Amino acid sequence: MPLPPPRRTLPQLLGDARRWFEDALLTAMNAAGGPPVTSTQVQLFAALDTEGTTVATLARRMGVTRQTAHQAVHGLVAAGLLEQVPDPASARQRLIRRTPAGERAHHQAERLLRDLEHQLAERIGHDTVTALREALEAPWGPAPTT
Repeated sequence: MPLPPPRRTLPQLLGDARRWFEDALLTAMNAAGGPPVTSTQVQLFAALDTEGTTVATLARRMGVTRQTAHQAVHGLVAAGLLEQVPDPASARQRLIRRTPAGERAHHQAERLLRDLEHQLAERIGHDTVTALREALEAPWGPAPTT
């Protein structure tokens, strides 16, 4: 008798859930006629502060190298969605922030994500989505060190 498949870890399941949203978001944005963006660029947009964010901070928040963050930034600058401006706190740093077109794309993505969350609730139940949101919004405390 074959063994049951191994139980997937919570990080694996969370990663699958994130990819579900990203894939659906990218498909919806492309269907809406927006500029083509990659999954990394979507993550970058989500990691941006309103007033702007340095590439180093973006890389840390995204869990990628500075080179990967730079590449994503350059693609979005070329698409007219981001701009680089001097950082008033540091003469050596530049802040990355959304252009007006980037703000419009960001708001469109937020609307699409709300729609996707509603679709998910229709599929797995509103109570399940509410419980999932509450669990993810609960303070988890610092990561264990041992």
